[in-house]
Amino acid sequence: MAGTIIAANWKMNKTTGEAVEFDRGLRNALLKRQVTAAIVIAPPFTSIGALAAEFKDSKVFLAAQNMHQAAAGAFTGEISGAMILDAGCRYCIIGHSERRRLFGEDNTLINAKITAALNYGLMPIFCIGETLAEREAGITLIVLTKQLKEGLNKVPVDDIKKIEIAYEPVWAIGTGLTATPGQVQEVHLFIRNLLSEMYGEKEAAGISIIYGGSVTAANIDSLLAKQEINGVLVGSASLDLASFLAIVNYG
Repeated sequence: MAGTIIAANWKMNKTTGEAVEFDRGLRNALLKRQVTAAIVIAPPFTSIGALAAEFKDSKVFLAAQNMHQAAAGAFTGEISGAMILDAGCRYCIIGHSERRRLFGEDNTLINAKITAALNYGLMPIFCIGETLAEREAGITLIVLTKQLKEGLNKVPVDDIKKIEIAYEPVWAIGTGLTATPGQVQEVHLFIRNLLSEMYGEKEAAGISIIYGGSVTAANIDSLLAKQEINGVLVGSASLDLASFLAIVNYG
């Protein structure tokens, strides 16, 4: 059965000092309440090392926001899977819409990154999602099918359980717009059924499919009340400790 994941994507925010201050507040709060969901923080690369030391022996895991598909080489400004793992990460966000839109990452490149992440023992948080124009044109499921099948091309069945799928409709990221729980449930069920066709029903049942797109404390309960929504990938609402704790303490 898929586990619940609450992941924070800080994007290009927080200095190392600010990140450590957030972490200490988070750890203190978690000591006071039992949280069953896995909590994942994706800080900027500059803060991963410091947070790995702070989160050691805790129930909070770290994720990188991106990685290069090559093992090493002349790729100025890039970070390899080995470096991410060595810094203390367990997860890596791959295929975020901002990487697709701003940096031209296509499904083939995303597939190469997923493969590389798995080879290093990292767990990819694989993002897929449609634009507003694509939703209005009625091709959401076609777009998601292409992203999913091409992104997971040649990923073996033994590895699929190591991947989390994040459905992030592009039109709901950082806009204040949120897909309704019903819309998300419908898409997540489609994704689950497609994964069942690709990998088998048993394997698909164990994959966490999470939602990202203007997640807040105000909508977390209604989202996670849906059976097919196994967690959330939180953007701006994860930057403030009180706001993030309200999401973590859902229900």
